[in-house]
Amino acid sequence: MLSARTAARAPLALLALALALALLPLATAQARGVVAEDVYRLETVESPRFSPDGQWIAYAVSVADREADADQSDLWLTRWDGRETRQLTRSKASEHSPRWSPDGRRLAFLSDRADEKAGDQIWVLDMAGGEAQQLSRFESPVTDFAWSPDGTRIVFTAQLPRIVDEDEDKPAPIVIDRLLFKSDDGGYLRAERSHLFLLRVADGAVTPLTDGPYDELQPAWSPDGTQIAFVSKRGEEPDAHDNWDLYLIAAEPGATARQLTANPGADGDADGEWLSGPPRFSADGRRIATLARGAPEDLWYSLAQVAVIDVPAGAQAAPGEARLPTAALDRNTVEPRWSADGQWIYFRLEDDASVVLARVRLRDGRVERLTAPGGVVSEFDVGANGRVVVVHGTSAQPGELSAVERGTLRRLSHHNDAWLAEVELVTARDIAARSADGLEVHGLLLEPKGAAAGARHPTLLRLHGGPVSQHQHEFDLSWQLFAAQGYAVVAPNPRGSTGRGHAWQRALFADWGHADVPDVLALTDFVVAAGIADADRLGVGGWSYGAMLTNYVIAADTRFKAATSGAGMSNMLGGYGVDQYTYGWEVELGLPWERTDLWLRLSYPFVHADRIRTPTLFLCGSEDFNVPLPATEQMYQALRRLGVPTQLVIYPGQHHGLSRPSLRVDRLQRYVDWYARYLAPAVSSAAAPSGSS
Repeated sequence: MLSARTAARAPLALLALALALALLPLATAQARGVVAEDVYRLETVESPRFSPDGQWIAYAVSVADREADADQSDLWLTRWDGRETRQLTRSKASEHSPRWSPDGRRLAFLSDRADEKAGDQIWVLDMAGGEAQQLSRFESPVTDFAWSPDGTRIVFTAQLPRIVDEDEDKPAPIVIDRLLFKSDDGGYLRAERSHLFLLRVADGAVTPLTDGPYDELQPAWSPDGTQIAFVSKRGEEPDAHDNWDLYLIAAEPGATARQLTANPGADGDADGEWLSGPPRFSADGRRIATLARGAPEDLWYSLAQVAVIDVPAGAQAAPGEARLPTAALDRNTVEPRWSADGQWIYFRLEDDASVVLARVRLRDGRVERLTAPGGVVSEFDVGANGRVVVVHGTSAQPGELSAVERGTLRRLSHHNDAWLAEVELVTARDIAARSADGLEVHGLLLEPKGAAAGARHPTLLRLHGGPVSQHQHEFDLSWQLFAAQGYAVVAPNPRGSTGRGHAWQRALFADWGHADVPDVLALTDFVVAAGIADADRLGVGGWSYGAMLTNYVIAADTRFKAATSGAGMSNMLGGYGVDQYTYGWEVELGLPWERTDLWLRLSYPFVHADRIRTPTLFLCGSEDFNVPLPATEQMYQALRRLGVPTQLVIYPGQHHGLSRPSLRVDRLQRYVDWYARYLAPAVSSAAAPSGSS
């Protein structure tokens, strides 16, 4: 029964509904399929940070700048109640990593706006108004920073020495003597090491805090401002292991750091894989929340889990034992944040194609899930007043900022709404099948719109990288592009994928292409048997490990009529020592001259390239040190020599990830063209509207 107030509004509501229904056919007719050029339309929301009073959230928005052919990031600000949102920066350079001063009057951030060659420096914006002021003028780019609790100092990390060729036209010889001598982003590594520095806010004076032949990362201040926690990888030969530990140092020049953890696995998130950031002190300063990885012999197959460390009272106290309050979940639990009262730790929980926000009560281990599955929380923050904000997206909705209130999401940002109104998207659904050994394999499926009922679709299997990663319910522009072209898209999570526990992840250990190919083929069989996929029009592809798995698949099964393989290794013996993973290969596979048979067993796409019949497009960046170009060139050369239709695309000056948006557009269009050549999709998307950007 309607109240008087509701009844009075009913005619207006019915009129609005009628108008909306009348306009629906027009809106549908105007919608178009996604095209490669939509790379320039998608906006990425990231790095939300609450103001100290919990009333405002600063965050960054990244877009692909067509004119500059680069990704460009600006800072934005929104009120918690959603009543006001405004852009804070508009320079041609990028501004990112916002950090509020403790009094909330200033917002610091990183930018290279003063000198692109000098790299990122710390800038400060007065929230009362005015232009941002450059605070640091360090000789090397600043990579991370944090305000002291009293706002008078900032601790930051940067590499020294900074090795730059004085004559770019005639570069000097590169002399290498390190065990780990390559990094995809850093190039050839020499004496560069990352250290901590203290910056005085009043005048910008900088004082070194740490030094030595090892890296120190991710600094965090204790609540009383006397100590700084950080992560470091030390020992006689830091390049020979991956045992990052947590350290504590007095916030004074000349202080000596003391080790807090002795976990043989890695502590913290040194490589930024989980976006977990630095270790975090509880409000009383007695405990630190961080991440802990499992046994070092598990390598990247171990779980990353929330860890709590007690801060020892005595300067001579031995390293302590970490507690793992989320261990029983048998899932990756990352990005820990304390509640104000120290009773709970909030974290992101990766679980079977979803990433949800959850929290654990420390006194009894009770876990509460605060967002629903079927989406991905990519980042979040917790305010001092208990408010929580997330960046949340789904397969049909790019990530946007949302407030979390009693288990529901209230949208705060709308950066992609205008573009979403133009395009027609499809939503992924979960699928499952039994692999050859009876284990259940999970994946995602997107079906194209507009096809006749009951019609089979040309189908693409898209394989994820990692290998320890997962396909999940998040927005993927390439999937939407393929669906707009009339393809069904299958995204398998075979053995080695995350989201289903440690045993599922580690099942791939030293068994690449053998443990996971049957899982991929099981989902292929499933979509064919279900009447979804056309068995005569199957394609496959991926990047990084997704390319490696693609090569394994087409060497094991000839049913696929087209493949795309980007930056993947297949000749494992030929790859030893040329990429950045030598330590990892030695842990997982042993030394190649001692376990040659295993190295060759995992090289079967190359040593048995004569089994491949699938026309394959190979792609790679010329400067890729993650999976270097020669690995891709070898597979191209093998197929070309064997007469299998193939093509090699080399992206000049690019690393493992393509930084130039125009090249990402090119890659997407080459995917579409290659698949179309061999799979002849039944449905074509509408052309991009004239003048779209």
